[in-house]
Amino acid sequence: MSKRVYINTIGCQMNVYDSERIVNSLIPLGYETTPSVESADLIITNTCTIREKAEQKAFSFLGRLAKLKRKNKDLIIAVGGCVAQQQGQTILKRMSHVDLVFGTRALGRLPLAIEKIAKQRCRIVDVDMSSSLEDEALQSHVLKADTVSKFVTIMRGCDNFCAYCVVPHVRGREISRDPALIIKEIEQLVNEGVREVTLLGQNVNSYGKKEGLCTFVELLSRINTIEGLSRIRFTTSHPKDLSGELINAFGSLEKLCNHLHLPIQSGSNRILKRMNRKYTREAYLTKVAELRVACPEISITTDIIVGFPGETLADFEDTLSLIRQMRYDSLFVFNYSDRPLVPSRKFTPKVPEKDKNTRLQQVLDVQKTITEEIHAARVGQTMPVLVEGHSKRQKMEYSERIDTPLQWSGRTTCNKIVNFIADGSTKAAPADFTGETVCVSIERALSHSLWGKLKEKASDCSALKGDRSYAA
Repeated sequence: MSKRVYINTIGCQMNVYDSERIVNSLIPLGYETTPSVESADLIITNTCTIREKAEQKAFSFLGRLAKLKRKNKDLIIAVGGCVAQQQGQTILKRMSHVDLVFGTRALGRLPLAIEKIAKQRCRIVDVDMSSSLEDEALQSHVLKADTVSKFVTIMRGCDNFCAYCVVPHVRGREISRDPALIIKEIEQLVNEGVREVTLLGQNVNSYGKKEGLCTFVELLSRINTIEGLSRIRFTTSHPKDLSGELINAFGSLEKLCNHLHLPIQSGSNRILKRMNRKYTREAYLTKVAELRVACPEISITTDIIVGFPGETLADFEDTLSLIRQMRYDSLFVFNYSDRPLVPSRKFTPKVPEKDKNTRLQQVLDVQKTITEEIHAARVGQTMPVLVEGHSKRQKMEYSERIDTPLQWSGRTTCNKIVNFIADGSTKAAPADFTGETVCVSIERALSHSLWGKLKEKASDCSALKGDRSYAA
């Protein structure tokens, strides 16, 4: 009889990827996933410590598991990820119902730890970071792909040591995977129906440099040749390492999506220097200008931190002016919070929470207007959309009417969510567009997505080059 594992994943895309690898590694032990925490024999929380709120969320979830442990003494509760790496033994002392704490470099050793706990009912902490990437162990069993798009980690750790960032301390120094293993993994995913991959790393621009492997652009070029793969994305890209070669790749590699997430964090040179970001506002804008020449259709998104220690109103106005100048398609904005181990926790003066909240809302308001304008400009265009499945927002009145057109959802190459209907595709006579790239005529712009109607398959759109959008 199979055993059941429930995984609660908190945080970034890399944690999502790691959780999938964990599931793969537990298959030989007889585990299968369950959506019910109450029915699980093993509960794993994959944690994030980038921001205080994420850490609080993890401990809140763990606290609720104590009741389940009292009911089932054989239940194994494990904590992984960045909080586990950061706090280690402290978690076992704080929570007597937790059996295992495993760090970010311990994934390959996880099955042995689970087996030992099941047999000996012991408690284990494994936060050793001396091991290399455990590719062979984690790739020995590949789950059947359940989505059109998948994450693929190409490197771990970071060598940049930004003043506010805990990543180098909890994920270790930068290390890149063997390109042959990356290619093999993507080929396996494509064979299972995946059509888009997002390459993950803290700074993908520096992939392979320390190990003397191929460059990131060379890796992209190799992935671009994989038959059956439609699209390539990647994140995250550090501005200081954005090379001219990579900029040109957006214009030359057919499968590379015309979207780049390029975190700026602040528009103030003074704050950027305090953050140890190693670039200036002017250097960032110069590279963006080069990107827009190489790929005029490129969509650029970013991260912003408001309320960094010492940030004045003038510094914040610099950030607002940069957002207006850049006209990002969208952005993620966060209030600064002190994290353990990082230099900025000692920086002063601290910005009051009230001021941080006000500034955060101002950023959101400015960006909302820009995003709405960018979306409105898409109305009347026909855009290739990689279909991910049915729309999550099927209207309630459609649920009982089998003659109503089904709603589908997917993304453009510039990372816009598009919901659409197709003539002749109803609950009574459903067509399946999942995994196909189709052309959708955009009829309406919304705050966070676009709405349209199926026009034709992208293969029939002779005007398209590399799935770029074009006027209808």
